[in-house]
Amino acid sequence: MTGLQLEHVSKFYEEGGHKIAALQDVSLSVEQGEFVAVIGPSGSGKSTFLSIAGALLQASAGTVSLNGKDLSGLNAKELANVRLKDIGFILQTSNLVPYLTVLDQLLVVKKMAGKITKEDKAFAKSLLTDLGLGSKMSKFPNELSGGERQRTAIARAFMNQPNIILADEPTASLDSKRGHEVVQLIAKEVKSRKKAAIMVTHDERMLQYCDKVYRMEDGQLSLVSI
Repeated sequence: MTGLQLEHVSKFYEEGGHKIAALQDVSLSVEQGEFVAVIGPSGSGKSTFLSIAGALLQASAGTVSLNGKDLSGLNAKELANVRLKDIGFILQTSNLVPYLTVLDQLLVVKKMAGKITKEDKAFAKSLLTDLGLGSKMSKFPNELSGGERQRTAIARAFMNQPNIILADEPTASLDSKRGHEVVQLIAKEVKSRKKAAIMVTHDERMLQYCDKVYRMEDGQLSLVSI
């Protein structure tokens, strides 16, 4: 079953009476359990692409579907619900809440979606243990290393068992060793939990962990052979 599908997606902006294309006729399909990378220079359209895939921005043309559901007809409240329940985001920096423990960073996601159950707590603990953070659950962000903070962010992204994981430069703030560890962990979780995942990255050393690599240039997406 397809996790995410973009069909002939374009995004245009008006600038000084001219129409500027940020994305041009982009089509992409990411299956469950598939880890895809998108590379390309700054200003090539990667951020626009990720924002549209993550239901943060609406396309000017084309369709975006998540598990067969077309997102284009949804209103703002419905899109917010999709982002909360169906999409897990991993950003350049971990964006952890300073006054929450590692365990509570995950549980707050459930609190936003409703109430926290015993099963939620058990799942959060199993996720953190799986990512090597079993002994860090009661720690606060300032007591963690950069790699540990990013691993907490990965666990948080999986907490609502979303259909798709979107990672935006997840290794940008890490050294090479920690970067490899983090991307390996994302790949492992994507495979074992059967999630569709897209990672936007400048770091081509991380592409070895991906099933497919696409290049974005001037708003156009093309498959790269690896």
